[in-house]
Amino acid sequence: MTSRRSFIRSTAMAGASFLVSHPVLYAAEKPKSRKLTILHTNDVHSRLDPFADGSNAGKGGVAARAALVSKIRQEEAHVLLLDAGDMFQGTPYFNLYKGEPELKAMSMMKYDAGTIGNHDFDAGIENLATQLSRHASFPMINCNYDFSGTPMESLNRPWMIVKKGDLKIGITGVGIEMEGLVGKGLFGTTKYNDPVLKANEISKMLKEKKGCDLVVCLSHLGDKYRDEKISDELLAQRSTHIDLIIGGHTHQFFEKPRQYKNTAGELVLVNQVGWGGLQLGRIDFDFTKGRGRMSGDAAPLAIEKY
Repeated sequence: MTSRRSFIRSTAMAGASFLVSHPVLYAAEKPKSRKLTILHTNDVHSRLDPFADGSNAGKGGVAARAALVSKIRQEEAHVLLLDAGDMFQGTPYFNLYKGEPELKAMSMMKYDAGTIGNHDFDAGIENLATQLSRHASFPMINCNYDFSGTPMESLNRPWMIVKKGDLKIGITGVGIEMEGLVGKGLFGTTKYNDPVLKANEISKMLKEKKGCDLVVCLSHLGDKYRDEKISDELLAQRSTHIDLIIGGHTHQFFEKPRQYKNTAGELVLVNQVGWGGLQLGRIDFDFTKGRGRMSGDAAPLAIEKY
C-alpha cells in the first residue's frame, strides 16, 4: 500500500512539474472576440481623387479611404467593408474607363461585398458585367433583380454569408425600380421584384436556417419618400429578420444610424453616408451577451488625408 501511495504521489508531482514547464497546456484559452465593426460607403460616383475646390476641397479620395480602412483593420479583430451602390458615374474616370479604376480601387481595399445602384447601369448592363468580371474581387449582392438571361446572371448573388471569428454575418441586397429611372436599353431584360418580399424571404432563411448572428441588407432604394414608394424606412418597418440596412441613392448624410421597429417590434438600424466618398460609415456591434447590439456612437468618419 505504501509503495502504491508513493507511486501516485511521485506521478502527480511529475505531472505538475511538466505542466508548469509547459503552461500553454493548462492556461485558460483566451476568449474569442465577439465584436464586429462594419464599415460602409454609398454613392461614391467615381470620385477617386479628393475634391479639388469648394467647401470639400482636400476631402475624399480613395487613397485617404484606403488609409482609414487599413488603420481600423489594424485596431479591430473583425471588420466588414461594404458598399450600397452607385460606384459609377460622376467624374471623367467613368467617362473614359467605364468603371475599371473604381472596381480596381475597391478590390485593393478588399471590400467584402457591394450592391448595384441605378447609375452602375449607365454604360449598359453588358459593360457592368464586363467590368465586374474583369476587375472586381468582391461579389455583387441583390435579391430583387432577376437577371435571368442577361450578362449579369452569373455575376450577382441574392445573398452571402461572411464568417468573422465565430460570428456568421448574412448579407443580402435590394435595388430601386429602374423603369422610368434608367433607360430601358441599359438594363435590358432585368426584372424588378418587390424588394420587401424578397428581402424578407432571404433574411428569414439567413436567420432561421443558416443561423446568422446578424443580417445586413445593402439597399439602393433611398432613405424615404413622401409617397408610398418603397424606401429604406418602409423596408425597415416591414421587415422581419433584418438587423441593419446600409442605404444609398438619396445622398443623405446621417449623423448616426436611424432606428426603426420591424413587424415583430425588434430594432432595425438604417445608415447612409452621403455621396462622393466624403465619409466612411462605421457601426460596431457587440455579441458578447448573445444578440448583437450596437456599441459606441456610430458617428460617420470624415475621409481626408491621414
